[in-house]
Amino acid sequence: MPANREFKFTQQDFERVKKLIYDYAGIALNDSKHDMVYGRLAKRLRAHGFTTFQEYLVLLERGNEAEWEAFINSLTTNLTSFFRESHHFPVLLDHLRANKAFGTLNIWCSAASTGEEPWSLAITAAEAFDSLRPPVRIISTDLDTNVLKTGQAGIYSAEKVEKLTPAQLSRFFIKRSDGQFEIRAELREMMTFRRQNLIDPSWSLRAPIDAIFCRNVMIYFDRATQLKILERFAPLLRPNGLLFVGHSENLYHASHLFKLRGKTVYELEKPK
Repeated sequence: MPANREFKFTQQDFERVKKLIYDYAGIALNDSKHDMVYGRLAKRLRAHGFTTFQEYLVLLERGNEAEWEAFINSLTTNLTSFFRESHHFPVLLDHLRANKAFGTLNIWCSAASTGEEPWSLAITAAEAFDSLRPPVRIISTDLDTNVLKTGQAGIYSAEKVEKLTPAQLSRFFIKRSDGQFEIRAELREMMTFRRQNLIDPSWSLRAPIDAIFCRNVMIYFDRATQLKILERFAPLLRPNGLLFVGHSENLYHASHLFKLRGKTVYELEKPK
């Protein structure tokens, strides 16, 4: 243990943390996350006035609901930005235009984080239909309740929106007196934010979904958990629906379910 640490954090403590978050959220922490876990959970010990990790872990193991929420929020990472992995959005735009005949189209953003990704989807939908009220519904979910609140608020600093074009800023945002940018009310009409744990036995989603964005999420799960989630994605998608994943993710182990259509974009494998 580093000499300057405020709390003792043993390998046994770390293994208990790993088991707790795996059982609850399917997240598989590797040993390289030891210091990260200590740093983030030490704040929770201070918040409760605890002097040992054992006290804190007992609180979790007893099922303290409020602390479970804080625990998950502390250990999940929320790196995001507007139009991150930009190659996906022209694909989505073309897909929405090609499927106008279906009426209202449905998109699920399964890792909404602080909202930049789902609002990028909303902007893309508006551009696809050249309307601030396109026939599109977006369900945005995340495990972390704090980031969902930020996403739902839809207010971002100038730095956060600096990569958007001037035309996008003027069309889809209102500049506030404090210099921040707020999503226009019309775009909010297509958006729903809600909490969803991907390993929960039931999901608050209904088929058909035209596009699922699950980007940079599978990297937190082991192969068995990934496959279970992908097996649940497949029947939710419309037959020509698309699944978008992150730049470092592949679905080779689910080739019976999905086949590669383009750069980290998958479609359903047809039954043989």
